[in-house]
Amino acid sequence: MRFYGNRCIIFFAEAHLVKIAPSILAADFARLGDQVREAEAAGADWIHVDVMDGHFVPNITMGPAIVAALRRVTTLPLDVHLMIEEPERYLADFAGAGADRLTVHVETCPHLHSTLEQIRRLGVLPGVTLNPATPLVSIEDVLHQVDLILVMTVEPGFGGQAFIPHSLQRLRRLRTMLAEAGVSPEVEVDGGIDVHTAPQVVAAGATVLVAGTAIFGAPEGIPTALRRLREAARG
Repeated sequence: MRFYGNRCIIFFAEAHLVKIAPSILAADFARLGDQVREAEAAGADWIHVDVMDGHFVPNITMGPAIVAALRRVTTLPLDVHLMIEEPERYLADFAGAGADRLTVHVETCPHLHSTLEQIRRLGVLPGVTLNPATPLVSIEDVLHQVDLILVMTVEPGFGGQAFIPHSLQRLRRLRTMLAEAGVSPEVEVDGGIDVHTAPQVVAAGATVLVAGTAIFGAPEGIPTALRRLREAARG
């Protein structure tokens, strides 16, 4: 429970409701289907797909063909994070490939309202993402339009980076904004999430944890890594 002014708001990011979305950016692409199936069997909630174009971020990853391939091997929701310029040009392709959620960066969308509406018209849940230094106020006017807000807790582009501690303050401020607006989208975090940072971001208000290296790169294996991360998120 949290208090905002003279209002009492039930804090809905309870640890037992937190979702885990393994990021295939850290998967072994020679065994991608098998690893995604293993993550699903181990209790993953979503599969996170990082799409990079080499322009908005300094890396190139995957496109709609990978999303379509994943759709054939898993029943889990496909959470597609578009780290690309002009995302509106490709929304229909990713929706047609089987994406359940499409998240765009506020930094790449000069007509953000229209882009989010376009996603919803495609029958996909819209989300918006902010880089670590992008002010939260930049999404204030679209809070009612989104089902997901993704807070980057590292600079986007590469996996395996260290968590930015200031992200915790941003998450708490975002929670205040959402409470004042009377909306409750999922609050997702991506970057440096492991057994040490998971309880901190959950306490700050995250409801979805994206983890790549901590799951697909864990020496103890996917099932054990996912179980440990979930236990850590519970505090």
